Amino acid sequence: ALPDLSGVHQVTGTWMGSTTVPCTYVPSEGFTQQTLSWSVERDSSISTIFRRDDSGDHILLSKFRGRVSIPKQSPGNASLLIENLEMPDSGHYTCQVIWRSTDNSLITREVTTTVKVVKVAATKPIIRAGELGLTVPAGASTSLTCEASGSPPISYRWFRSAPAGKAVLLSSGAELAWHSLRPSDSGTYFCEAENR
Repeated sequence: ALPDLSGVHQVTGTWMGSTTVPCTYVPSEGFTQQTLSWSVERDSSISTIFRRDDSGDHILLSKFRGRVSIPKQSPGNASLLIENLEMPDSGHYTCQVIWRSTDNSLITREVTTTVKVVKVAATKPIIRAGELGLTVPAGASTSLTCEASGSPPISYRWFRSAPAGKAVLLSSGAELAWHSLRPSDSGTYFCEAENR
């Protein structure tokens, strides 16, 4: 059977993250991989990023140096790993493999994938509800911990409710701790979580 490449139509990567653009084939007897190359089309111009041939691996576009790689010891896997994604990395990526058959004829196959780089969706903090009505004996030690999900970094502040709807800031941290509780520590405490 003639070798054939398989890939996907589109992959999405997150800015500053990494993504793999798949390109694979089933190695078949009688066909030897001669060259493997990856090119990118952006704004209707096509540039070759990477080329692997008898003389080794070559990264031809300087802006991809140190950021792209292709598996070394896995025959049939020509997938492109792009790290530290930048917004301009979005584009159409084409994987092209040329094989030489036993009768010295060349066979070329290519597959194109659209890469979309997205900024990660920023999410505001959501605090996991704490226990209500915690009863602890006087003299004991205890702590309250505030946990929130959302885009990091998240900063925390603990308050204690005071008369007339006021609040007293107790700490800037996720944990509020008491070493020896006094009856006067009874009250309502609440936490605030904040990110950019």
